[in-house]
Amino acid sequence: MLSNFFNTILYQPLFNALVLLYEYLPGHDFGIAIILLTLLIKVLFYPLGTQAIRSQKTLSELQPKIKEIQNKYKDNKEAQAKATMELYQEAKINPFSGCLPILIQLPILIALYRVFWKGLIPEELVILYPFVPSPGEISPYFLGIVDLAKANTIFAILAGALQFIQTKMAAPKSDKSSRKESQTGQFSDILQKQSLYFFPFFTVIILFRLPAAIGLYWIATTVFSILQQYLIFKKTKTEKL
Repeated sequence: MLSNFFNTILYQPLFNALVLLYEYLPGHDFGIAIILLTLLIKVLFYPLGTQAIRSQKTLSELQPKIKEIQNKYKDNKEAQAKATMELYQEAKINPFSGCLPILIQLPILIALYRVFWKGLIPEELVILYPFVPSPGEISPYFLGIVDLAKANTIFAILAGALQFIQTKMAAPKSDKSSRKESQTGQFSDILQKQSLYFFPFFTVIILFRLPAAIGLYWIATTVFSILQQYLIFKKTKTEKL
């Protein structure tokens, strides 16, 4: 039942949208269809993405104050937690608000991966809607060069590099003085640095053996996310001036 719901609500609509884009694009380029579908999804979830980015940015800006609280109440965890929650309330932010948009989009991401993984199989065309013309066979090539049905090392490395840039943009600036004074601050900085390098590395490892179609989607969505972050950060900086 859950599988049927997933297929009907997410997988089938996304697959049909991809085939529709592929069929009506000049040149029938599967890669361009993936990029356009990614753009449509990013536009659809732009408000949720904006909320998540703003929350992450605010949390980053609060890091110096959080470290001050950790130093002040380093021997009293209860007072530390209370002061931290009061800081969040004062800033009118929920520390978990940035996770909600991600959780909402997660089923869609899973459906997209399945679309790009199985979308080139001719047997999947039987789930097309009546108004979507069947292409008969989908060419897996992007710009006539890259075979999106096979793994691509360059796409995997590029996706990891872009993931690093995106993570770096959202990372808070470290305060060297507070880092020296607080073991908690040192641990926090170490964790941030590990996240900065681990996630891009993990991205490369994941995409290294997956079809390049998934790598292209990852690249496209990361580029759009970087642009979205840049625009939001620029707007926030202008509002503060």
